[in-house]
Amino acid sequence: MATILEQCKVQTSPDTVTEVTLPLVHFDITWLYFHPVHRLLFFDFPCSKAYFLDTIVPRLKQSLSLTLKHFLPLAGNIVHPIDSGRPMSRYVVGDSVSLTIAEYDKDFNQLTGNHPRVADEFYACVPQLPPASISNDSVIFPVLSLQVTLFPEHGMCFGFTNHHAIGDASTIVRFVKAWASVTKFDGEAKLIDDKSLPFYERTGVEDSEGLDSLYWELLKKSRPVESPPLTFPLNKVRATFIITRDDIQKLKNIVLAKQPNMAHLTTFTVVCAHLWVCLVKSRAEEVGEDEPEYFGFAADCRARLSPSLPSNYFGNCLAFVKAESTHGGLKGNDGFLIAAILIGEAIRKTVYNEKGILDGAENWPLEFGKLIGKWLFGVAGSPRFDLYDTDYGWGRPEKVRICIH
Repeated sequence: MATILEQCKVQTSPDTVTEVTLPLVHFDITWLYFHPVHRLLFFDFPCSKAYFLDTIVPRLKQSLSLTLKHFLPLAGNIVHPIDSGRPMSRYVVGDSVSLTIAEYDKDFNQLTGNHPRVADEFYACVPQLPPASISNDSVIFPVLSLQVTLFPEHGMCFGFTNHHAIGDASTIVRFVKAWASVTKFDGEAKLIDDKSLPFYERTGVEDSEGLDSLYWELLKKSRPVESPPLTFPLNKVRATFIITRDDIQKLKNIVLAKQPNMAHLTTFTVVCAHLWVCLVKSRAEEVGEDEPEYFGFAADCRARLSPSLPSNYFGNCLAFVKAESTHGGLKGNDGFLIAAILIGEAIRKTVYNEKGILDGAENWPLEFGKLIGKWLFGVAGSPRFDLYDTDYGWGRPEKVRICIH
């Protein structure tokens, strides 16, 4: 296990407004009971423990305080009403983000390599969200926790854990890069000049079908809950598989040989199809040929709404995309081709729907609720939100990990 060197609360700079509230819209409400999201950034930056504690940590605290001034909801909480009202994000003066400083004696290269490793080893670098608190009329959930872990004379790991209802990958990655910018350039001037600040206006969020009310009515029937703590060992391994540009072109050629006019034959489509088929074939238990197999992912809606939202919109703004096949179909000789066609068609029906990307969104909660207990594979994040170009002043990350359990 990692050794905890310090645990502290970092508040925003003193010139911050006294209170900020944001209603959770249907894009956010969807994620209220989802497990926290963990991201790890490993930096190859050999330094001593003394330099880390005396120079790097104070600098990170100062830059974090400055950055949070522009991301106040991340220092605040999600307020979940127990009886009446709707959930919201609320920041008040005095709110803060939990920051843990730790030291880990594991081999840095072992954790940053591509080979299979025991998944448990990564969680020493993963911060935990503080527990929820309960008042007379609501449950209050912290939304962000941070940890910086030193591997003496080898490098550092930055760990981020967030409640998904506060923001999607676009939002959280924007914060991560903002903190990096303020740290690297010793101030917020470049962050402001680059127009990288978040957009908070919620009145322009499309809701012509009354999805806010519909989603909340469905979810409020459940009591607010926290995700249960992880139980170790997880009995899982974590590895990185490299797919080259040539590999991707070969996959595309396989599809084009039989479907020369296929629409949406993108890198994303063929990589996901290849992944789906490999995972289906790797199932060890006996599975019937007609057993359904699902593949799901999220699509960013910001530019696809009417009216559209800016790319720096703060919060969640995702549509759900789902492809469905059978176990036998995907295991067969044409499994990859079938998977590519189905994923491409799912993208066409949702992302490029003539009626809009939210067509049928009123049915999404029930549709995905039916998948509980089913074999659903999926991918998270997007290559457009590239954490590998994050630079706190000591270069790009050696490895980025998204820890999903």
